[in-house]
Amino acid sequence: MAIALRFAAAPLRLRLVSPAPPAIGGAGDGGRRGGGGAERIGVLGRARCRRRRGGGGRLEVAAAAADDSARCRAKGVGAAAAAAETLGGIGVGGGDQLSVVMKFGGSSVSSAARMREVAGLILAFPEERPVVVLSAMGKTTNLLLLAGEKAVGCGVIRVSEIEEWNLIKDLHIKTVEELALPRSVIHTMLDELEQLLKGIAMMKELTLRTTDYLVSFGECMSTRIFAAYLNKIGVKARQYDTFDIGFITTDDFGNADILEATYPAVAKRLHGDWIRDPAIPIVTGFLGKGWKSGAVTTLGRGGSDLTATTIGKALGLREIQVWKDVDGVLTCDPNIYPNATTVPYLTFEEAAELAYFGAQVLHPQSMRPAREGDIPVRVKNSYNPKAPGTLITKQREMDKVVLTSIVLKSNVTMLDIVSTRMLGQFGFLAKVFSIFEDLGISVDCVATSEVSISVSLDPSKIWSRELIQQELDHVVEELEKIAVVHLLQQRAIISLIGNVRRSSLILEKAFQVLRKSGVNVQMISQGASKVNMSLIVHDSEAKQCIKALHQAFFEDDVLTEVEEEALHMS
Repeated sequence: MAIALRFAAAPLRLRLVSPAPPAIGGAGDGGRRGGGGAERIGVLGRARCRRRRGGGGRLEVAAAAADDSARCRAKGVGAAAAAAETLGGIGVGGGDQLSVVMKFGGSSVSSAARMREVAGLILAFPEERPVVVLSAMGKTTNLLLLAGEKAVGCGVIRVSEIEEWNLIKDLHIKTVEELALPRSVIHTMLDELEQLLKGIAMMKELTLRTTDYLVSFGECMSTRIFAAYLNKIGVKARQYDTFDIGFITTDDFGNADILEATYPAVAKRLHGDWIRDPAIPIVTGFLGKGWKSGAVTTLGRGGSDLTATTIGKALGLREIQVWKDVDGVLTCDPNIYPNATTVPYLTFEEAAELAYFGAQVLHPQSMRPAREGDIPVRVKNSYNPKAPGTLITKQREMDKVVLTSIVLKSNVTMLDIVSTRMLGQFGFLAKVFSIFEDLGISVDCVATSEVSISVSLDPSKIWSRELIQQELDHVVEELEKIAVVHLLQQRAIISLIGNVRRSSLILEKAFQVLRKSGVNVQMISQGASKVNMSLIVHDSEAKQCIKALHQAFFEDDVLTEVEEEALHMS
């Protein structure tokens, strides 16, 4: 069994990031443009806030955080949507600054009915001045990827027969019709999308750059439909494509990083438009613009969360709300063990570890902007807005916390790499990681000794496909030039996110549970943050481990042991 300290809480992403270009003042000039056409209406209410000038002249809002769960209980969200359509003329809260980001995932806007509910939810807080970030409708992103793959081999004349393309078209046309909107809202975009698929069929290839442009149609259509619907019911809204308002990224198509130039550019555009002509911004999630290529880029799966936190930091907002289809962050995956419960509070550090090591609720990189801006993130359920959700902040009370959550990352590959050189030879680790960098492979956990290293590899080299056997064979082939390599597949990482001050208790109890279950731990890794302890086991044993660990930590009386330990130490 390998034991190691992992030197960084974040994964070792072995690729170079281009330096940020000089800060820019506004949106780029490429791609589709949103905005405009919003109808002026009356403004209701005026939320109290005070402004203060921070570093670099950025406008920040200092306002007390509101308990939105209590307000949801006091208001009928569905009724608010119906009232909006019946009465019309419902506006956004007054004030000279936007106050909160409200991000909604694909399932939250998957149909006309869901869009009405989301509109009602937004209107349930008339004192807020939100920036709304949307994902693509339902499974549109997956359908776009499948349509693109089929277009490569189907021929131009058969593009219209691609099942996924027709599902996408039918969903968006049906949604527009059910919301009583003109087809012109998405007609141009559907035509552009069909032409793109025909171009892919003609070229018989689908590059990463083209893939990013292809999947961008999902967010661009959902935001146009939703903005048009809000304007129809009398709520002034303006649609924005992030690649046109200053979201500047690296040119790593499929998994781009946001550059620092983004923050002043986004702040200038959104704040400036709000001051000149207040309207709720409806912003595409997931997308950016490559700073060298000028092409549309994507931020990786779940990247709309990162869009939301980036906007929150850029504008210095009071709170970032991420509305999902679950009641917040849970103690484990309910699909593995149904007794999972909601975690009421998390730190940014805990949330980042949870996201990277398998929790699907948040994007792994989304916590960084919120942490840097010290802006609370609230995870809520758009299907159950009365649920309190999870509040993520810089610090929280940890005295009675032992374990926060258990996360599973399946389909992990391990490599045991033993140097063929003698002890004391330097440069071995550098050569190993340079091979990973050259091949674009991400590493999760690392355990090292003088002449050997064990690593676990991220199962997805890029977000659209798995790390296939051919690529693994190539990794092994390159490493065997400098070492003896053993490839171990079908492994799983079980991450225990908990209280650093209780790490000994956590490990002691975890190993007791696993020993009783007859499970052999093959590697241990603890991050530099100390909030995460990762155990690698065989994939076939992982779900059994999750159930047993959850019962031991969340259903047995663990706090009694903590109190006894504290008593002995006092």
